[in-house]
Amino acid sequence: MQRITNGIYQGADGRESLYDLFLPEDWQGDLILFVHGFMGFKDWGAWNLVATYFAEQGFAFAKLNLSHNGGTVENPLDFPDLEAFSNNTYSKEVEDLSLFRKHLATKIHAKRLYLIGHSRGGAAVILNSKDQRVDKIVLWASICDIAKRLPEGQELNEWKNQGHRTVLNGRTRQNLPQKFSLYEDFQKNASKLNLEAAVKSMSTPMLVIHGDQDRSVELAEGEALATWSQTKPSVIPGADHVFGASHPWTKDELPQDLLEVCKRTSEFIK
Repeated sequence: MQRITNGIYQGADGRESLYDLFLPEDWQGDLILFVHGFMGFKDWGAWNLVATYFAEQGFAFAKLNLSHNGGTVENPLDFPDLEAFSNNTYSKEVEDLSLFRKHLATKIHAKRLYLIGHSRGGAAVILNSKDQRVDKIVLWASICDIAKRLPEGQELNEWKNQGHRTVLNGRTRQNLPQKFSLYEDFQKNASKLNLEAAVKSMSTPMLVIHGDQDRSVELAEGEALATWSQTKPSVIPGADHVFGASHPWTKDELPQDLLEVCKRTSEFIK
């Protein structure tokens, strides 16, 4: 298996970020792109084992760091760039995936393209698939509504008046800043960022996988996505938001729930 580790692509605003590509020796042209979630990154937890799993199934597997996730080319793990994080928007994440697709096309020629999005990364996958060719998409514990992630009332007014707010990163214990421009971008592009409308307008085959013990993104959101796509959710009993994984993941095997997610994903794509 060939592997590009910490390759560089240019994302939104021309910002450089990192990606990995796992390429089987006898590759037949099937490519999976994986998008991490909020405060996530390509090397989180068991994502490398996930990449290896699919490469062993014959898929090329690429995973990227979104350009404004807080990491840098020099330090992609600890979110040292608070300014970049503060300037992130949902629109930029959709643009990142589009730009990354174009970058990969200069490296390899895929015959078939599949997108996997975890959590907030599911939004980028949905919105990136709306107007561009994608053969199938798979949503792992995906959000169904961006507006639900944004405050209302007094909390919204305080955010607007102060110009920024902070969110706690449970892993690094950082208070990460978010500028009010995140909300303004959503309001400006509300129709483009409408996940329900995007899913209902797509003909791309979709699989929605969700754990019934997910406390970060409730199962009801996965059920909504499945309903809009006229499918049924693939529920993992007892699974949490990250399907039993954690960071760091030091074991050589996937957690059982995440392994089941990979198996169902592979079966759907094949």
